[in-house]
Amino acid sequence: MASHPIYQFYAVLDDYKPKIWRRFQVSNDITIARFCYIIQVLFEMKASRLMMLEVPKGANFTEYFKKTYPDISMAGNDTIWRYEIWDDDYQPFNDLQKHVQVADAAENKLKHAVSEPGENMNFIYYFGDNWRISLTLEKVLAYRTLPAKEFPRALGGAGFGIVEGVGGVRGLMDLAKAFKTKKGADCKQFTEWPGVDGLDLSAFDLADMNFRLKKIPRIYKQCYEDRIMPTQQSINLIERKYQRKRR
Repeated sequence: MASHPIYQFYAVLDDYKPKIWRRFQVSNDITIARFCYIIQVLFEMKASRLMMLEVPKGANFTEYFKKTYPDISMAGNDTIWRYEIWDDDYQPFNDLQKHVQVADAAENKLKHAVSEPGENMNFIYYFGDNWRISLTLEKVLAYRTLPAKEFPRALGGAGFGIVEGVGGVRGLMDLAKAFKTKKGADCKQFTEWPGVDGLDLSAFDLADMNFRLKKIPRIYKQCYEDRIMPTQQSINLIERKYQRKRR
């Protein structure tokens, strides 16, 4: 049974319209690294680039304090915790002037990063293209009658997600525009992009997403933490080859 509290999050891709968002639930006892893999699956990221999770613990605590004790003034706190995947060569750098503390995502639990509804986080992927996901902890729930295997699970969403290699949000907007007009040099360029032929950027399949959430995070753990290249079978799963077989 699910003996740990369940966190419900709302997540949205920054700076993109129409909004690409997800609502999902996870156990609060998972590592931050696993939480990051879940976000990657939710937004169609393929674990091919660096990533990190930033938690503005100072700002989160200040907001919580204001809500709990509205009659007491408190100075703001800009402390940020940055969680990354460390390896043997990683040299953590804590920038005290900017109040940034760095920690190993694989060695820290999600419940130690956020705990109160309303707290925020930011997930950053592929630093060059700067994909950013804003997350808010909406609810803390106790599903003690549900088996742990039910989590993670997606509750809803809109939009396909990102497309790697298009140059970030601006490139994704150009891709969407090219697909809509279905003509011109941009359309020809993007339709030749690997994996996007026939892609519907407005689509979100909840059942398929929940299927993927049960399978793919473990593959991403192997990539980031175990330094194991995915098998062809795993690649086929990530690229949805199983859907082609159904047609």
